[in-house]
Parts: sequence; structure tokens; C-alpha cells
Amino acid sequence: MAKDGQFFKGAGELNAHDVPAKALWFQCFWACILCISGRYGDLLTYATFASLLFYMLTIGGIFILRKREPDAERPYKAFGYPVIPVLYIIVTTAICVALLVYDTLNTGLGLAIVALGIPVYYLTLKKDQTLQ
Repeated sequence: MAKDGQFFKGAGELNAHDVPAKALWFQCFWACILCISGRYGDLLTYATFASLLFYMLTIGGIFILRKREPDAERPYKAFGYPVIPVLYIIVTTAICVALLVYDTLNTGLGLAIVALGIPVYYLTLKKDQTLQ
């Protein structure tokens, strides 16, 4: 993303060993902050909720791509399409709702962390780059 101008430029710089060291150090720093900010269960709730949101978006993308590009080559078939993907989205939605109801604070913090990515994305877009 950094090389495409959609994230902080420094995050995409590679060191002498072809490793994005600055990005890894930032990730380390962020992980340390999260680790000292709460209990393990709290962190698990943040991560679970965020992961499930992105899994649902990914599975939903299957339906969007099949509608937009019905004739595209599909080297990998989605198992049980469309029933299994729909069931997956329903079950993960139920889990997310349960997390929101029963652990609102930690789930809300996880959602806030994910939502923080939206302004960061727009702040780091190149000025000459348009959204597609």
C-alpha cells in the first residue's frame, strides 16, 4: 500500500535485507501498546471482531465479483456456493452481534481501531491519486 501511495511512505521502505523494518517496528510498538492496555480476553475480542468483519467482507466479495464478472476464469471454486458462503456470513454476523451485545466496550474498541484506518487511509493518499 505504501508503494502505491495509499499508506505512509516510510512503511514501504525496505532495509538492506529487503525487509520493511520501519513498518515492523511500528507494528511491534502498536502490539506492545495493545498488550499493556488490557487483558488477553480483551485483546482477543478486539481481534476476533475485526477479523470477522473482514472475513465477511471477503466472502461478500465472492458474490460481488460473480455478479460483476460472470465470465471470469475461476481457478478456485467456492465450496458449496452460494449456500455455504451465505451461511458463513449469517453465522459470523450473529457472532459479531453477540460480541457487540455481551462485550460492548471491548468490541467497540476493536471497531474503533478498525475505523481508525479510514482517516489514516485518506490522510496518506497521494494528492494526485483519485479513488477508484
